Amino acid sequence: MRPKVMWHLLRRYMASRLHSLRMGGYLFSGSQAPQLSPALMRALGQKCPNLKRLCLHVANLSMVPITSLPCTLRTLELHSCEISMAWLHKEQDPTVLPLLECIVLDRVPAFRDEHLQGLTRFRALRSLVLGGTYRVTETGLDMGLQELNYLQRLEVLGCTLSADSTLLAISRHLRDVRKIRLTVRGLSAPGLSVLEGMPALESLCLLGPLVTPEMPSPQEILASCLTMPKLRVLELQGLGWEGQEAERILSKGLPHCMVIVRALPKESMDWWM
Repeated sequence: MRPKVMWHLLRRYMASRLHSLRMGGYLFSGSQAPQLSPALMRALGQKCPNLKRLCLHVANLSMVPITSLPCTLRTLELHSCEISMAWLHKEQDPTVLPLLECIVLDRVPAFRDEHLQGLTRFRALRSLVLGGTYRVTETGLDMGLQELNYLQRLEVLGCTLSADSTLLAISRHLRDVRKIRLTVRGLSAPGLSVLEGMPALESLCLLGPLVTPEMPSPQEILASCLTMPKLRVLELQGLGWEGQEAERILSKGLPHCMVIVRALPKESMDWWM
């Protein structure tokens, strides 16, 4: 929707009742295409004081500072958006988005280690989803999680990071994490074992389809899960184990858990749901 139409809707129809908004931009439509503006974002915050969830798709946010976003947001989702290096700079105003609890970064190509470390300003943040953020390195993830040790949910999907290195960083720094969801690229039995004894973990989801010879067997997954005292959900997607012996082994061995074994959703954009 063009900004001119958006301004019209904002002035005439949007008000305090609006709690959630999903907007699409023109990132791939050329340099002359209309773009979202800081003025529009500020007006949105003023006109809609109860806005809690904002989802931006295919938007160029290079000229839209994060300080212009509505301060009432609890959830911010960026899907195939462009951001500047300064967008999440660590030294910026720590009072920005003071209520933000969840951020989804899905195919945001510019997102890198420095941006991850900049998330530490959001002290209310409890849920982080990284999808296809290929510039984040293993060292950057480890350093970032060290300061984000209050996270309760972490999803790392379709990135270049190995599952083993991701789980190692989680086990070091996120002792209170409740939900983990990640793709199994580079996952091994020793890598999974670092989660053993995680005191608060309630839900573990492993997504294929990149199954390697090092992939833990159902018995090895079962052995690790039995050491997690609060685990209640084990979900395996896209591993090709549906209706196989692996599903029976896990369901029988984890009677206190909901064991879900299924194919990946047809729409890859569903990976953060």
